[in-house]
Amino acid sequence: MTVSKGNIAVLLSGRGSNFESIFRHSQKPESLYRVAVVISDRSGAPGLAKASGFGLDAYHVGRKKYRSKNEFETAILDILKGYPIDLICLAGYMKIVGSVLLQAFPRRILNIHPALLPSFPGLDAQKKALEYGVKISGCTVHFVNRGVDQGPIILQKAVEVTEKDNLESLSRRILKQEHQIYPRAIDLYFQNRLEIRGRRVHIIHGQ
Repeated sequence: MTVSKGNIAVLLSGRGSNFESIFRHSQKPESLYRVAVVISDRSGAPGLAKASGFGLDAYHVGRKKYRSKNEFETAILDILKGYPIDLICLAGYMKIVGSVLLQAFPRRILNIHPALLPSFPGLDAQKKALEYGVKISGCTVHFVNRGVDQGPIILQKAVEVTEKDNLESLSRRILKQEHQIYPRAIDLYFQNRLEIRGRRVHIIHGQ
């Protein structure tokens, strides 16, 4: 029996490392999702070129073309309506998601962050962790809400910070773990195993 896979949209702004990991996992027989479309707010984003190279529909939607954030997100939403999309995955998307997308996809937008939230939200998380002197850092997959990196947490992976670490080495080891837990979180979503109760995401077992 053929199992229908969920459609995801990937929003990105940069090199597309997590996007590539998500896409390659989607090609495995056991994966429960397919990447239907990739959208970037930056025309020169390497991730956008990667998407085109994989044969995916890839779009650039530039913020400066629109008078307001709502108009910008409405343009993105108009693209998404053509597929249709079950879940949005932010992969290095450097814009704060606004009300248009949040209302259209309630609890259907995921993000990956290179820190153990709620520590070090926002930009330069690895740099902040090093400067603070933490012994453990890591990465977090969470649902997106109106706050910056404040949505309910789905999965986290800890990464030890060693005395020899610099920004490059720590970022590289955290990124390796990001590539593991993000596709896993997406599969859990499409397995209907994620239940949000208040701030906590419960992973339902035995299905």
